Amino acid sequence: MVLSLVLAAAASACGQTMVPQRTAPQPTPPAYAAALDTQIQAIVDNMSVPGAVVMITSPEQGDWTQTFGRQAVVGNAPMTADDHFRIGSNTKTMTGTVLLQLVQEGKIALDDPVSKYQPQVPGGDGITIAQLLDMRSGLYNYSEDEQFNARLDNDPGYVWKPDELLSIAFAKPPYFAPGAGFHYSNTNLILAGLIIEQLTGGTLREAFQQRIFGPLGLSRTTLPEAADAAIPTPHPQGYMFGTNVSTLKDPALSPADQAAAAKGELLPRDVTDNNPSWAWAAGGAISTAADLTKYVTALVGGGLLDPAMQRTRLDSIKPIPTPDNADVGYGLAIVKFGPLYGHDGQIPGFNSFMAHDPATRNTVIVLTDLFASPDGKQPANTIAVAIIKALYGESLVPSPTPTR
Repeated sequence: MVLSLVLAAAASACGQTMVPQRTAPQPTPPAYAAALDTQIQAIVDNMSVPGAVVMITSPEQGDWTQTFGRQAVVGNAPMTADDHFRIGSNTKTMTGTVLLQLVQEGKIALDDPVSKYQPQVPGGDGITIAQLLDMRSGLYNYSEDEQFNARLDNDPGYVWKPDELLSIAFAKPPYFAPGAGFHYSNTNLILAGLIIEQLTGGTLREAFQQRIFGPLGLSRTTLPEAADAAIPTPHPQGYMFGTNVSTLKDPALSPADQAAAAKGELLPRDVTDNNPSWAWAAGGAISTAADLTKYVTALVGGGLLDPAMQRTRLDSIKPIPTPDNADVGYGLAIVKFGPLYGHDGQIPGFNSFMAHDPATRNTVIVLTDLFASPDGKQPANTIAVAIIKALYGESLVPSPTPTR
């Protein structure tokens, strides 16, 4: 990847590298915090992450919020706990929640065929609403298309329309027959978003505000308009190594570029202002650590759905394959990470993780301003693994469920 010469020159001139700065530790951190602080700082350094925010809520072990690094690769402004981040696929849980609320209201059924609402979907007579939400529709994921990713690289300000995204998906054959397998596909959630707008008569943005953000008091969480590529202040810059095309099949850089990044000689691209309209119902929301703590607690612990629908959602989770057979499952737009439930998100510039344990009421939020490390790993998930191990004494590997 050809880096910005301006960034590289500025970093050299200022004598700055990718070694982040941190805010001062809290006066009375919980017992687990000291070792975890050191471990997370090492992850941030080793993965070339400009900055990160960690927020842990644990009634038994103590709460801890810490920031790491800076808001930008070049500059000294520290990351803050109030910073806004793009949260990528965590948005899917919001889209799923609204659709499940509409099921409660009798406006749609989980076993309804998608064709009842979106007749243009190939094979839609055999795809249920539930299969959209649990990633078992078989529909092709438009964000895996190389030409689509080339457009993201060459025209980052382009404002995508849902119908354009669906056209890309429907031009490709399905991965499998409905219900015959699991494949993570943003196409499913674009369809879910359109169906929500059909049933409510308003925009998805309005539905989120009226049904989730307003009731929970999430004043710093939003789903932007399609043409709005801005992030509310304060916020970090968002970074990405490589391009959408070069990281499509393998997010890892070449060994030479990985070595250069480790030395601070190769800096990530600033993609903060790239328009995220292509993610929309699948990954377009923006939030903060505090808002996500409130949200994921209600998402998992209750408050957004009635008890019966909440149980239906949690019971819908089925194991999904992971490289090391970790205890990870996916259900109706929700993920299980061992004892915790929530989701994660990856969108160019940002990586995030949110999860809540309804038994212990532990909540874990991790926000980073880097899409993926030079070796292709997701920094927020890597940090989350360290946190979960510190809280539970075991290693649970969150499944990568990237927006693209």
